[in-house]
Amino acid sequence: MYALVDGNNFYVSCERVFRPSLSGRPVVVLSNNDGCAIARSNEAKALGIKMGAPWFQIRDLAESDGLIALSANFALYGDLSDRMMSLAAGLGPRQEIYSIDESFIDLTGVPGNMTERSHTIRSRILQWVGIPCGIGIGPTKTLAKLANHIAKTAERKPGSYPEHLAQVCDLSALPKTELDAVMAATPVNEVWGVGRQITNQLNEAGITTVLELTELDPAMVRGRWSVVLERTVRELQGRSCISLDHAPAPKQEIACTRSFGHPVTDLKDLSEAVTDFASRAAVKLRKQRSLVNQVLVFIRTSPFRKDAQYSRSTTVPLSRPSADSALVIDAALAGLRAIYRQGFKYAKAGVMLLELQEDTVQQGELDLQDGDVKDRGKLMSTLDGLNHRYGWLTTITLAG
Repeated sequence: MYALVDGNNFYVSCERVFRPSLSGRPVVVLSNNDGCAIARSNEAKALGIKMGAPWFQIRDLAESDGLIALSANFALYGDLSDRMMSLAAGLGPRQEIYSIDESFIDLTGVPGNMTERSHTIRSRILQWVGIPCGIGIGPTKTLAKLANHIAKTAERKPGSYPEHLAQVCDLSALPKTELDAVMAATPVNEVWGVGRQITNQLNEAGITTVLELTELDPAMVRGRWSVVLERTVRELQGRSCISLDHAPAPKQEIACTRSFGHPVTDLKDLSEAVTDFASRAAVKLRKQRSLVNQVLVFIRTSPFRKDAQYSRSTTVPLSRPSADSALVIDAALAGLRAIYRQGFKYAKAGVMLLELQEDTVQQGELDLQDGDVKDRGKLMSTLDGLNHRYGWLTTITLAG
């Protein structure tokens, strides 16, 4: 038995934690370059705004419908995600963090009423973190994902599903007649892993609902479509084929970016911010035991202000793969100095670590300077331990 805990409109919900005045208003969070919408409030969805909608196509809604657009603050979202996941882990003994706002929990062997237990955890997350979430429960991960969709849709669109399925939906507790009715009311494209192309192929074959997909013969599905869709059908039929992943694959890129609370003009202030971003990114890098080959740094003004506009980024290669905070900071600051221009009011900056690779060599073997071997691996581990124990400590003094 599995549960999927998923934060509702997560990035928007994070912004509302610190800006309650945004509640009830149409809000979108934009991508790094403010190019498109990557999160939408329910009110924004009601305006017909699609995920990934370019900002230039929807900006007129700011005047006509009061749409509010915010630049993404991934550092904030990551912090609130960590808090939410720690509380979600109280549902069961094993957890897989699937994404920044989703977490699978293995409920096997957990006693008691799972619906009541889930409502308790949901209320705790809302009270302690401020993030509303939906929880889906099912005998497989695919069914738990489907149950989560039903729970969130029933809350957002009353009448679309039975009222008692809102917020928390346990498909395993439904009578077969009600389960079939719910699946018959759910389009096949809402199934985890069924993309647009497969949806079109299924629709052409007359399969438009989850119930119709569930009733297919898995062997036929494998022969006509693929082994992946066969596995999905078996999961919908209640046979678990996807196990809990306790060690997610390392990230291929690591980013640390932030919008400033007020315009920043001085190189010194930007340098302090970029140093902090690079330090935090390096900690994440070491946490997943990776090394970085290239460091990207960017700065930009706000497209929402009537000021002179400027946006630049640059990538600085390292002489050798490293996870040393000092080397990452040096590269980021070198990039910043190359792209900084006076006379602009900067609204956002960030650091991205690119071309990551597995840490298969001791740190000291990599940091060769002037013919000397400098073993800084223990120093980095010590700094990480101090940050974990006492909160974030600056590492500016490490930068040359």
